[in-house]
Amino acid sequence: MVNIWDYDIEELKKTEAGRIKILERMINYGPGKDKIKLSDVKKYWDKLDLYEPQRRLLEYMIWGKYSSRKNKNSFSIK
Repeated sequence: MVNIWDYDIEELKKTEAGRIKILERMINYGPGKDKIKLSDVKKYWDKLDLYEPQRRLLEYMIWGKYSSRKNKNSFSIK
């Protein structure tokens, strides 16, 4: 299971915002023993608050190119 120490993971799973937060944590800090679903990454792509290196790598891996726009959340405290 993904390492979420500051939230009740069962409560997060009940809402879309919670599922997005879980996905963000899995991408930014590693998925643990779980696997990250490509379909979830694509579905929530515009809502994910990711570190820039992770965002750029996933963009390249999924779509084969980098976007020309800068991350809208270029400064973020996680």
